[in-house]
Amino acid sequence: MEIVGQSKKQVSSLCSPQFFQAKERREPAPDLTTQKKPGGWKAMPYILGNESCERLASFGMLANFMVYFLKVYHMDLATAANVLNIWNGVTNFAPLIGAFISDAFLGKFKTIAIASFAALLGQITMTLTAWESHLHPPSCNPQQQLLGQCKSPNKLNMGILLLGLGLLSIGSGGIRPCSIPFGVDQFDPTTEQGVRGIASFYNWYYASLVVIQLIILTLVVYIQSNVSWVLGFGIPTILMSCSIVIFFAGKRIYVHQKPEGSIFSSIGQVLVAACRKRRIRIPVDGEAGRTFFDPPLKETILFKLPLTNQFRFLCKAAIIEENDLNPDGSCANPWRLCSIQQVEEVKCLVKIIPIWSTGLIGLISIAQQTTFTISQALMMDRHLGPNFEVPAGTIIVISMLTIGLWIPFYDRIIVPFLRKRTKQGGITLLQRMGIGLIFSVVSMVVAGLIERARRDSANSHPQPLGISPMSVFWLSPPLILLGFCEAFYVIGQLEFYNTEFPEHMRSIGNSVFFCSAAGASYLSSFMISIVHRTTGTSTKPNWLANDLNQGRLDYFYFLLAGIGFLNVIYYLVCARRYRYKAVVPLKDEAKDDGRGELSSFAV
Repeated sequence: MEIVGQSKKQVSSLCSPQFFQAKERREPAPDLTTQKKPGGWKAMPYILGNESCERLASFGMLANFMVYFLKVYHMDLATAANVLNIWNGVTNFAPLIGAFISDAFLGKFKTIAIASFAALLGQITMTLTAWESHLHPPSCNPQQQLLGQCKSPNKLNMGILLLGLGLLSIGSGGIRPCSIPFGVDQFDPTTEQGVRGIASFYNWYYASLVVIQLIILTLVVYIQSNVSWVLGFGIPTILMSCSIVIFFAGKRIYVHQKPEGSIFSSIGQVLVAACRKRRIRIPVDGEAGRTFFDPPLKETILFKLPLTNQFRFLCKAAIIEENDLNPDGSCANPWRLCSIQQVEEVKCLVKIIPIWSTGLIGLISIAQQTTFTISQALMMDRHLGPNFEVPAGTIIVISMLTIGLWIPFYDRIIVPFLRKRTKQGGITLLQRMGIGLIFSVVSMVVAGLIERARRDSANSHPQPLGISPMSVFWLSPPLILLGFCEAFYVIGQLEFYNTEFPEHMRSIGNSVFFCSAAGASYLSSFMISIVHRTTGTSTKPNWLANDLNQGRLDYFYFLLAGIGFLNVIYYLVCARRYRYKAVVPLKDEAKDDGRGELSSFAV
């Protein structure tokens, strides 16, 4: 029996009469609000407004947390970087839990709503840590801090701080995995206009965040560093409140997808069923004798996944044996027999894992923007004119500005040009991600060279507090390169996961990206700890010493570049072996293309 490209006639002829009858009917459509016509771009102001304000609030704090930990909580450099990386890891793993809750129980709308209130409580808590003097260590001057004479935070200080960070993580865990899939739900993927709308949505979604982040990195970070931490944290709190109002304002316009139940149960059923039937031999092409279970799909599923030849062991889960079917043709035991659709959905997850794993290293360079890049900025000349000093956290705006300028140019000029030249959709998602990984490696090389120049400048021209006379804007080249890395790799990953995951797993697919970011944060923290402990001797400090002028941060950047280069090679191998998902529109399911096989197309 053929495994790949079977026609409906071929499969049906091998099925029992009861199964044939079950296959020819479709399950009755549930009474879902998804029957409402998708509003498309009409719903985007509300969805993008909510996501933008949430990111403004969370990123408005994240961008300057390194300074907050160093200046207000008096943490040493390595501890502050590790706390920030661990919190980033928790925040980026949380979307996996949020996606599960959304897909299995609450749905995207309710998950975003509840998470928004959790994020608001987190913002309020963080504002209180800056407002109430008993919730943070006593202040001290820069000279005392350089000599390590400042008082460390006590248990109450750290407890309230971790509570605020935890609530922020819960908020991000519900909003981030659902916002993009919820936006995609507002388009009709069965129309050309809907498909183009979805493709543009990914770019404009990220661009809108970047533009508003430019504001937060200039105005709010300046207020935090030069006016008041209370006011600087209070503004993101107000913005978070606005995001909740904006989100609920569009409730009547949204298309709501109801939760389909736990996808993890379906994944487990396929694995268990395949193991139970591990001794069954899968028929080769043209050989009869086995029938695959292919029942009708729910009306909420628009695209059917055809049986493929990849990971053939999993195909055994869909082979029908004696007593596997009820008299009406339905499955008797879901832990022994699964549908072709279930099997192919699991295959989608399995084949994405190698591509996903490349993000563990590929995203480490981006994590340095909010840790050591800001630490470098604190040790450089930040004057812009005689009277204005650029806040250290604001330097990240260069990366955001690069993304904000590049994405519209890419979406409106580069992509249409490539479509005309290649007669396709431009560069593929895998090519886009590969380009981003190359930018990641180059950015670390450039960052190491600039740090070496900064260190030499500071040591050869001693100034108070070890400040280098070198302008902080020398950090622009690596930040610009990191901006291109995000524009290609991060946005490419978001679109890749949302496209390659089965349609009812989009929340999980979106959270997978954040899991790779979380893994990158933990890996970065692990590397920092190892370097901090192993590179120092009795006569010289370690690479990541509190005094950057005595440490060798440039060596750390070069280490990241070397590991990143190996990761690029690994990615090229994974990308070469990857096969894009093929689907069959259900409305075309019965059509034959004249060769006895179903027509299909790659998403």
